[in-house]
This record gives sequence, structure tokens and C-alpha cells, in this order.
Amino acid sequence: MRLLLVEDDFTLSTSLKTDLVNAGYAVDIANDGERGEFLGMTENYDIVILDLGLPKMSGLEVLQKWRAANNNVPVIVLTARDAWHEKVDGFKAGADDYLGKPFHLQELLVRLQALLKRTYNQNQSGLQAEGLSLNEEQQTVIVNGETVNLTAIEYRLLRYFMLHSGKVLSKAHLGEHIYDYDSDPDSNVIEVYINRLRRIVGNELIQTRRGQGYVFGQKP
Repeated sequence: MRLLLVEDDFTLSTSLKTDLVNAGYAVDIANDGERGEFLGMTENYDIVILDLGLPKMSGLEVLQKWRAANNNVPVIVLTARDAWHEKVDGFKAGADDYLGKPFHLQELLVRLQALLKRTYNQNQSGLQAEGLSLNEEQQTVIVNGETVNLTAIEYRLLRYFMLHSGKVLSKAHLGEHIYDYDSDPDSNVIEVYINRLRRIVGNELIQTRRGQGYVFGQKP
């Protein structure tokens, strides 16, 4: 899943990016509101972490601009711990959740997972699809009762497939959601990882649609 982190604290954003990448996200960083607003409008993100106290353009204004443009990307806003008014303003502007600073990384990760599951109408107890059960903390998948360890890209790709079961996904689209802004993935690399996933979950679960892309899910 591709995530946009809009945070002007360089130390915090750098540390968070490392933690989020380790948790299975492709992460882009914007260090001011103008850059964040631009990236949020021009790139395809699955979720956003948005600080409200930003230079050049406030996080609240960024969020308002996105929502006015019908950009409904899920957003978790970061606020000062005791600033209840910021939470209220954030929700009014279209935020989906909030987290007060300072915060524990584990709470942020749990909130990200919960928001993504709500967005995609997934069971809160875990990500499950087509007989597979994905452990998002361990980055493993249970296939026919057997637990299989996944590499970082395998995990990102399988999670995206499971959240979009039954949908036709092109190589370009998949690349946009499992790699960050600075990466330039070759379409052949995506194909390699899809073939690796097929060996793990079974060929029948990932179908090729010639000239269109791939579909995750059982054949009718």
C-alpha cells in the first residue's frame, strides 16, 4: 500500500518512514503543506498521515482542498495531544481519524490497519480473502493451513490484491501502489513478483487478463 506522510519535522518523518516501510508501506514524504497538497492531488495514495501544523499551507487547508476536489483518500491527522479543537476542525474538514502527538508507533500502525480495513470493508480481526489469511504484523500468509513468510514486495503486492479482489489491475497500477515516488519499477519486475506469489498461493488465484493486467480471485 502506498502512503503519503505530510510532516515538517525532519527527524520524525525520517524515523517514521523507516518504521512504515518496515511495516509494509511504500512511503512518500512531503515536508510542507504545498508539497503535500500537490502530491495528494497528483499521485495515487491508499492512505495519508497528515500533520496539521505545517509551513506554507496548513494541514487543515490541505485536507479541505483535497475534499473540495473529491479526493477521498483516507486521512489520519496528527494533532497536539491537548488540542481538542484541532481534532474537531480536522473531522469537519474530512479527516477519517486522528492521533495526538507524541504517539506510540504501534498505535499508529494499528490505526492505519483499522482505517484501511474500514475503507475496504474488511473483517477487523484480520485481512482475509479467497481462503488466504494475511498476518499484517508478521508479514506472513496462511495457505492451506501453512504459514509462509513473505518478502517486503510480496507482502505489499499480496495485500493490495486481497484488498481489491475481483478487480482488474494493470502492471502500471500495481507499480503505483507498491512502490514509492522515487522508484521506477520495470513492468517485468512486477511480473516476476506475481509469478512468485502464484507459487505461494496457487496459480488459479491470480489470473492474467491479456492486454489489461491481473485479477486476484477464484475463476467463476
